[in-house]
Amino acid sequence: MKIKDNLKKMISYYHPYMRTFVIDMIFAFLSAAITLVLPLIIRYVTSEVIYMEKSEALHSVFLLGILMFAMLALYCYSNFYISNYGHVMGAKIEYDMRAEIFEHFQKLSFSYYDNQKTGELMSRITTDLFDITELMHHGPENIAISLVKLIGAMLILFFISPVLTAAAFLLVPIMFVYAYYLNKKMKRAFARNRVKIAEINGQIEDNLSGIRVVKSFANEKIEEEKFRQGNNGFLSAKKNSYKYMGSYHAGLDTFTTLIQVVVILAGTIFITEQIITVSDLVTFLLYIGIFTEPIRTLINFTEQFQNGYTGFERFLEIMHIEPDIKDKENAVELNNVKGDISFENVSFGYTDSLEQVLHNVNLHVSAGSYIALVGSSGAGKTTLCSLIPRFYEVTSGSVKIDGIDIRDIKLKSLRNHIGVVQQDTYLFAGTIFENISYGKPNASREEVIAAAKNANAHEFIMSLSNGYDTDIGQRGLKLSGGQKQRLSIARVFLKNPPILIFDEATSALDNESEKVEKLAANRTTFVIAHRLSTIRNAEKILVLTENGVEESGTHEELMQRHGVYEKLYSYGNDSKREE
Repeated sequence: MKIKDNLKKMISYYHPYMRTFVIDMIFAFLSAAITLVLPLIIRYVTSEVIYMEKSEALHSVFLLGILMFAMLALYCYSNFYISNYGHVMGAKIEYDMRAEIFEHFQKLSFSYYDNQKTGELMSRITTDLFDITELMHHGPENIAISLVKLIGAMLILFFISPVLTAAAFLLVPIMFVYAYYLNKKMKRAFARNRVKIAEINGQIEDNLSGIRVVKSFANEKIEEEKFRQGNNGFLSAKKNSYKYMGSYHAGLDTFTTLIQVVVILAGTIFITEQIITVSDLVTFLLYIGIFTEPIRTLINFTEQFQNGYTGFERFLEIMHIEPDIKDKENAVELNNVKGDISFENVSFGYTDSLEQVLHNVNLHVSAGSYIALVGSSGAGKTTLCSLIPRFYEVTSGSVKIDGIDIRDIKLKSLRNHIGVVQQDTYLFAGTIFENISYGKPNASREEVIAAAKNANAHEFIMSLSNGYDTDIGQRGLKLSGGQKQRLSIARVFLKNPPILIFDEATSALDNESEKVEKLAANRTTFVIAHRLSTIRNAEKILVLTENGVEESGTHEELMQRHGVYEKLYSYGNDSKREE
């Protein structure tokens, strides 16, 4: 049932292009039919025309010439349509599938990507989809052409000589049993190839993304060894699949040649016994060639089918993953946001961990408040803030904005009202203007420049050769850490949301926390800070430990308690003095 359902789903991608598909199939049938007719004309010429009177023979040759040229023109256009429009149809199907899986990727939550490698996901939308569409384009027409040639050749061969046909097909059942057995072996081998290709892609992506770390530790040899092991696994899988593929090709090629040998031997005997004529044997050998050609095509098709269908199964694996965070049926828009946020008995744990990161957190943040979160690494500061825009779903309890459970709000509406600046600033390949305007795609140039000035980024931008049109490279590699963070802050200035989350947003900036405070004015703001000196002016500081919110208050209040905060603050100052 699974294979049936998968094939039904695969066929559904033809629906928007059914007209092209039908015409493609018609031309495939015509191409095959013309191939079958030509040897019959040769048989007619060798058995009839050469025995006619000269004038009658020339007249027949003239008419046959016109017929064959017309058939050749139709054959040529049929193949052109199949190769051109058929391939375009395949490319459009690939386009649709790639758009569908990319859209689906956008719906999956952080928890899914936490357990995935980018390179492996890339292989799902590149290599796999190419093989799928090659199958969907060439598969139907190859089957159609092959069936027409096989069935047509068999009927014509039987019409020419039933006894010679019987001799020729003695080996066919054995050939198909052989093909069926190796076909199963090939399917398993190609499935393993897919896994290994994805692993290699993931390893390459991981290495190239972290190439600066590799070089800083001079660990090129370690990376080469890791890649060598992965590459060896890939080569081993390939060797295994090629062993079965080689046996498959060699065996079937041998069977098709054996059929021709049997026909020649049997045909010679039948001629001596005057059961058939020489012209019958010549025509028979021509049709044996036509008969064995689709068998070779089907050999290639089985390999293509294994590649394409295995890729389609991997495609469906992704498409069948239900987003764990999505809109409720009656989700509402978030309007007139004040920014009052409350955590009510909130607990959270990652899916692959038995331990909870947050346990029964109760917290109320009034609209417009400036809240700082501090604590040791792993205390759950970033996790707590990630629950507000629903990057992760609470395990229990609820998070509310203006009294509305965030699970009752449409995701797009919720996230449109929240601005996030992360410590690990991500910039897209492209220009500075494009990266800042990502916060408000329809923003004017004046708005982008104003946001950059507010983030203290305008001066360094104008010092670059092309100003706001400067290409910053992959992930902004042409910029310093501080410059990237300024652009990230400018992006949020442009978005202008009522709720802000800063995850150590000024870690690469010196003495510029006032930019964050300026942006935070009249907004509900959460600041995750490792440098405690940057949040002394916060209205309230929350100290997170493994027990949840351990302490809360202003900087002065917490210092007077001589508790966790004082130790963290003193440790931070000691570290600075040592520097």
